[in-house]
This record gives sequence, C-alpha cells and structure tokens, in this order.
Amino acid sequence: MFLRIIFFSAASQEKRALTMASLRVLRPMAFKPAHTSFPLTLRPYSSVVAATYDNLLISTPKPGVGLITLHRPRALNALSSALFRELNDALKKYDDDDTIGAIVLTGSEKAFAAGADIKEMKDLTFSQAYNTNFIASWSSTIPHIRKPLIAAVNGVALGGGCELALITDIIYCSSTATFGQPEIKLGIIPGAGGSQRLTRAVGKSRAMELILTGKNFSGKEASEWGVAARVFESAQECVDGAVETAGKIAGLSKVAVTAAKEVVNKSQEVPLREGLDFERKVFHGLFGSRDQKIGMSAFVEKKKPEWSHE
Repeated sequence: MFLRIIFFSAASQEKRALTMASLRVLRPMAFKPAHTSFPLTLRPYSSVVAATYDNLLISTPKPGVGLITLHRPRALNALSSALFRELNDALKKYDDDDTIGAIVLTGSEKAFAAGADIKEMKDLTFSQAYNTNFIASWSSTIPHIRKPLIAAVNGVALGGGCELALITDIIYCSSTATFGQPEIKLGIIPGAGGSQRLTRAVGKSRAMELILTGKNFSGKEASEWGVAARVFESAQECVDGAVETAGKIAGLSKVAVTAAKEVVNKSQEVPLREGLDFERKVFHGLFGSRDQKIGMSAFVEKKKPEWSHE
C-alpha cells in the first residue's frame, strides 16, 4: 500500500502535477445569494431569542435589531391564538435582550397579515368569547413592550392585520400595501383596537367611513393620512428601510429611547395638560442619567457619544 503511494510512475506524476497546477489557478468565488423577498440573515448578532416557532421566523439582520417575520404562507399570515402566543413570546424575549435596541415586525410580500383566522372564531358563542376574553391577548402584550417596534407592511393588512400594524410604534409600508377593517362584512366589528387606534390616526369621519363600509385603503393613502410614517416602492425597500431605522434607533441611548417612546405614547392616553406635565417630569428625570452627561459632553466636545445605556 505504502509503496503504491510513494512510487508513482512518471506519467502519473506528470498528470498529478498538471491537476495540482489547475487547482492553483482556480480562485474562490464570492458567495452571492439569490434574490429573496426579504434580507437574508447571514450571521446572528444576538443569541437570546434562540427558540424556533411554527408561525414565525426570527433573525437579527444587523447589530441591535430583532426581526420577526409572520410565517403562515398558506393562510396569508392569518392571525390565530397560536400565532399570537408565539409572537408575544418572541417580543418579550427581544424586550429582555440587552443586545437588542429595536424590533421590526413584518410578513411576506403578499401579506403582512390577511386578518384573523375565521375558522378559529366562526363557531364561538357570546358566552365563550366573553368568558375567555377572546383575542384580548392579541393586543395586551405589545403595548407593554418598551423597545421601539416598527411594522414593515407589504401586501394585505386587513382586520386584525391592520390592527396589529396600528398597535406598533412606527408603520412603514410599500405603495402596493392594502389596509382595511372589513369586519362589518362578516357581521362583527374590529375587536383588537381598530375602532380606537384607526380613529386617532385618521379622524372620526374617515374612520367611520372605513369601518362602516369595510372599505380598504392603499399604502399611498396610509402615508397621506398619517397612518404610515413612510411609503416605499417595493416590499424589499420597505423591509430594508424599517431595518435601517431600527438600526439607527438601536445605536442611541436606550434610556433616552425608552423615555421618548413612553412620553409619545402618553399623548394618546391623556389630556394635553396632563401629557405636558408628564413629559416635563420625564425630561427632568433624564438629567439623572449617565447618558445625558455623555451626550451633552460629546456635543460640546464635538465627538461621537459612547452610550452607557445608564
């Protein structure tokens, strides 16, 4: 065996030398991923949310950013209690993760979420819905998430899907996105905040028209009416834009970001005078943080602040 390996014939040695020379000429090709609807995550930046889910995809597309993708493709991401149990769990884990500063929530190019899973609720009785406080958990966790949550809406966001987007802090959408509260066509009304949050976003008259008729509205209209902060031409640009904004937020002082979110949300819950008093108290309180000293000192010294998040 060893003799056969050591003593090559002249022809074999020549052939082997040519083969090795050919291999040296080859250069490793850069990996170029095929185009997909949403950004690929090539390496994780956070290990806290390590759980796998049946209805969600979890990734960290850039440092400080948690990305949650609703993933029920056959049902166009129809919302169910099982999906919300997973979503609430993933959001809580990101909220507790010190390496995450902001979260992006999205769906597919065809559907952010097509609405509630009608099969789950069609046979419910009043007593069942009332006694179990049906769908309360769908909107009870997200308002208590302290980190900024950005919705990247593509495709349809109808019924519960529209309500899910409305409960987030910032909405980005593509121009082809479709929003709506069509519950009236099923003999019910919005039950996860649509009548309240949509009215605050677009005003009573327009909300009445949309909810009483079940009429949909476009991503472009969502931007014009103040429902969405920005509108993009494509689904990919929408998700990329949301991730970019989340990255910017994640690079700021977590103390200040948390306070800013808190005071803006307070404006939706209390009268103006009370809101102003609350804002000033939080503003005063930030002078007790290390990051206030770091930020203002860096500004005066014309250098980039190195946040302590304290």
